[in-house]
Amino acid sequence: MRTIRKIYNAPAKHWVGNGFYVSPLFSHMGEDKQTSPFLMFDYAMPHTFAPNNGAPRGVGAHPHSGFETVTIAYQGEVAHRDSTGSGGVIGEGDVQWMTAGAGIVHEEFHAESFGKRGGEFEMAQLWVNLPAKDKKTPARYQHLAKDNITVVPLADDAGHARIIAGRFGSADGAAETFTELNVWDIVLNSGAGADLDVPASHNLMLVVLRGEVRINGGQSVQASQMATFERESGNVKVEAVGGEAKILLLSGVPIDEPVVGYGPFVMNTEAEIAEVMNEFRSGKFGAV
Repeated sequence: MRTIRKIYNAPAKHWVGNGFYVSPLFSHMGEDKQTSPFLMFDYAMPHTFAPNNGAPRGVGAHPHSGFETVTIAYQGEVAHRDSTGSGGVIGEGDVQWMTAGAGIVHEEFHAESFGKRGGEFEMAQLWVNLPAKDKKTPARYQHLAKDNITVVPLADDAGHARIIAGRFGSADGAAETFTELNVWDIVLNSGAGADLDVPASHNLMLVVLRGEVRINGGQSVQASQMATFERESGNVKVEAVGGEAKILLLSGVPIDEPVVGYGPFVMNTEAEIAEVMNEFRSGKFGAV
């Protein structure tokens, strides 16, 4: 079995704009948690919003370059527009996979219908690094509708896994990716267990979003905690304790290249950061 490296508690929450109340479980700007190819993970835990009375909540136009953003909508709806002309609503269960690449400007707000009625809002956003050879790839947008994401039943009626990216057994994920990685959205039934196996070459993280999970028959990981594992062969046994549990599995082959970040830009050198900032300021990213 894979050995747990460390269990991390969710840091204090903070607001992103006025629509996303998130806890940053890891970031390329902070402690090295061996999360490559994933750069950042923000979890907007369930939060109830009142009707907005006509004042939209979210984040206005802002740039990105050098990586991808992945937005998973669990509850509530997010409206998105970007400088490629793409956009739409990310509904409950949908995933938005946006490749910033050479540069993009986008905005994210609560969808108009959700803003009017208010309600429970829950989402997660990942930043996924791009290798140096792909950092200047043209910006693009993948809308992964809930109905197009493969759901795989777990053995012994233990629950199910949605394969957002990567491969689970014979099931392929919905997203096209630049490097080898997995994003699996897993629900375990109360008292049920499952064996999760990813290649030994992958970094591996398990984020518990809801409930409590026992790992390899020993350590407990609670809601809003993340377990990281040694890079070694072997599966991971997970068991839901005291009720249903919801887990996000993230794994991937690490990108063994320097990471230099400055706000919404992630490149390999300081010179590249300066270059991309000049491109943004000169209008090469376009506008929403």
